[in-house]
Amino acid sequence: MDISVLQSVIPADLADNSRVWIYQSNRAFIEREETEINEQLHQFYTQWQAHGAPVKGWAKLLFRQFIVIIADENDVHVSGCSTDASVRVIKSIERQYEVNMFDRLMLTFLVKGKAEMLPLNQIPYALEKGYISMDTPLFNNLVNTKAELMSNWLIPIKDSWLAARLAATHTS
Repeated sequence: MDISVLQSVIPADLADNSRVWIYQSNRAFIEREETEINEQLHQFYTQWQAHGAPVKGWAKLLFRQFIVIIADENDVHVSGCSTDASVRVIKSIERQYEVNMFDRLMLTFLVKGKAEMLPLNQIPYALEKGYISMDTPLFNNLVNTKAELMSNWLIPIKDSWLAARLAATHTS
């Protein structure tokens, strides 16, 4: 899947300020798992509620590795309980497929058109050896809105939060 596919995958009727949560698996899912997970996510978001009111939402497994959940809060605000419901779905998927969806020290890059994962502590070595460069696209899972997802989810390392972190560790 190319990042430009997001335009056709993510519903256009969700507002640009819709909240986004991205959960990254520590491994890519196979086709059968992807189908099953997307069915579970569809079941979740079509029944998602906040204080009894339906949440206008969407969720899907993208690049076979990232679960993206979006909530348009223009009509119904997502509360703590409804956020907890989404986390329960993610934790259920973790158990069912024996994956980790909460490892924030594992980063994913687009290398030769393929999602490749690297532990945060190995990034300087990968840069030094030329496996990745400051121009290599990073999946920026810190995006908070649909608009950010569409424009800043996949950005070169040099334009990401990681650049400042690498510069700080390089000078110390």
